[in-house]
Amino acid sequence: MSTIRASVLARWWFRHGRSYVTYAILTAIACTMLLPFLWMVLSSFKPLNEVNELNPLPSKLDLEIFKPGNAPGPKQFFAYTRYLVANLTMRNWVPGNYRDVFKKIPFAKYYFNSLFVAAWVTLLVTWTSSMAAFAFSRLQWPGRDHVFKLYLATMMIPGVVTMIPNYWLMVKLHLVDSYLGLIVPAAFTAFGTFLLRQFMLTIPPSLDEAAMIDGASAWQVFADLILPLARPGIIVLTIFTFMGNYASFFWPLILISREHLRTLPIGMLYFDTEYAQDTTVLMAAAVMNVIPLIVLFLVMQKHLVKGIQLGAVKG
Repeated sequence: MSTIRASVLARWWFRHGRSYVTYAILTAIACTMLLPFLWMVLSSFKPLNEVNELNPLPSKLDLEIFKPGNAPGPKQFFAYTRYLVANLTMRNWVPGNYRDVFKKIPFAKYYFNSLFVAAWVTLLVTWTSSMAAFAFSRLQWPGRDHVFKLYLATMMIPGVVTMIPNYWLMVKLHLVDSYLGLIVPAAFTAFGTFLLRQFMLTIPPSLDEAAMIDGASAWQVFADLILPLARPGIIVLTIFTFMGNYASFFWPLILISREHLRTLPIGMLYFDTEYAQDTTVLMAAAVMNVIPLIVLFLVMQKHLVKGIQLGAVKG
């Protein structure tokens, strides 16, 4: 009887038990990663004195608890848990922290600049990368593969190496301290071309041939046939490009000196320098900073997963 029971337990563990343990471990890791974000959101609604009271870790390590018989028991554990919950939850609701952000710095202008630049860069990168990917994947012309390899090799050049030449180019074009100076250098990426080319290679060439037999031009094949079929890849590129340019720091820091043209990462840098002691207002600014990225991810989540899965079909 015990042998049969052991066999049943072994089969259950093989089929379900390992999955439950894996999900439990992943859930615990996810909750741990969410704690800093939760603390940031809750701190943005608290008065400053409550945030400064939180001390989740002991001020000094007491090695006596590791001796036999001195380990903390369940009472100490639950008492510490209640202490953490009491400090994480809000006793006083202070929504005025968000209002103070707009009073202390031109946060709305920084917000607009980041969204404006990121939106235009995303639009241009999507357009230029899709056209280049179409030329490298669907059109036949001499030296196509060699040119693509050279184009792809530019990804191995660190951005720091090209930053100074790009800056001098912006000086010669009189684009320093302007929106165009932030947008134009980021409008062409080898990564976007490579990503969309891989998606377009998964589309059967027979579709192009059938469309051309029906009288479609190369532009019509690109706009009416290839682009709709490459939509998952375009969405993936859109998300990556928007997130990267929305959080861009070094290039705006070098190029922009006027306050009304600063993007949000640069504005947050000056805000952190001037109001480093005002933790609650700083957390409120950080929460508003990540809202567009969270909304974009939630809206595009299904398309992002689908695009990554389709991109793995052909390497």
